[in-house]
Amino acid sequence: MALARYRRDGGMNYWPGFVDALSTLILSIIFLLTVFMVAQFFLSQEISGKDTALQSLNAKILQLSQLLSLEQTGKTTLQDEIAQLRASLTAVQGERDRLRGAASAAPTDNQGGGGADANAVNAKIDLEKAATARAIAQIENLNEQIKALRTQIGALEQALGASEQKQKDSQLRIADLGQRLNVALAQRVQELSRYRSDFFGKLRDILGNRPDIRVVGDRFVFQSEVFFDSGQAALRPEGKAELDQLAAALLDLEKQIPSEINWVLRVDGHTDTRPLGPTSPFKSNWELSAARAISVVQYLIGKGVPPQRLVAAGFGEFQPIDPGTTDEAYSRNRRIELKLTER
Repeated sequence: MALARYRRDGGMNYWPGFVDALSTLILSIIFLLTVFMVAQFFLSQEISGKDTALQSLNAKILQLSQLLSLEQTGKTTLQDEIAQLRASLTAVQGERDRLRGAASAAPTDNQGGGGADANAVNAKIDLEKAATARAIAQIENLNEQIKALRTQIGALEQALGASEQKQKDSQLRIADLGQRLNVALAQRVQELSRYRSDFFGKLRDILGNRPDIRVVGDRFVFQSEVFFDSGQAALRPEGKAELDQLAAALLDLEKQIPSEINWVLRVDGHTDTRPLGPTSPFKSNWELSAARAISVVQYLIGKGVPPQRLVAAGFGEFQPIDPGTTDEAYSRNRRIELKLTER
């Protein structure tokens, strides 16, 4: 009858829908940040490995540059020695030519001594030429080593450039992933918010304006006395009648929500802080709250609601909505909460 009255009047209170959309947006942003942080963690691990490789390559380039500097210093020293040897060779050759000229102009009885001096000069020249040849060979060897070192440095610089480009590509992929997640999550939040608003609006019209049923944030709050007797977890007949309407609304909602939206109805049980009696079948308020939530879920399953769309949770006395110690505060804290959310 209440549903029919809703269709005739056509009125709807949009405030619960606004609250639902806002709370869903906050939860979705938290989920997005979690996914983004996980993705960023794995990509940062990859980038960290690349940074280590870059540091290793830079250290190797520095080492090779130092070796190249040492080789060039040695080459300069050898070139100086070659210049000195060549200067000595030139001086010796000049001395040889002078001695040859003096020998040719000397008397015959002194030719023997002049020949001995010329032979000594020639021997010295040969030694100088041999030393020069060895120095030239060392220079050529150093040139080959310098060439090889330059080739290695070029290859390392190329690898370093490729690694830096790969790092830039990874950062671009992170930014693109974050943007795509933002878009996808925003769309999902809008869809779920719309269906949640429709569901809560329909549920409000079905249940009517009752003091024992309230909307708090993004949840429907039922006083426990709607469904259960004091200290018990068995559903009362009046509570089953209310759940029949709720099950019908859920089945209608399931037909409207696309299958790719992974939604669930969470049923939360809460109690007050007063301890249970010695004859209670439950050991604690926590156990009682969980048993009540499970009773509601099992009844909805019996009415055809898919089990994968339901979640039962017990919170005992540990999440009160009224911190007072009056009977009215205790009554407010004994409650069953329904929340439509994404799994």
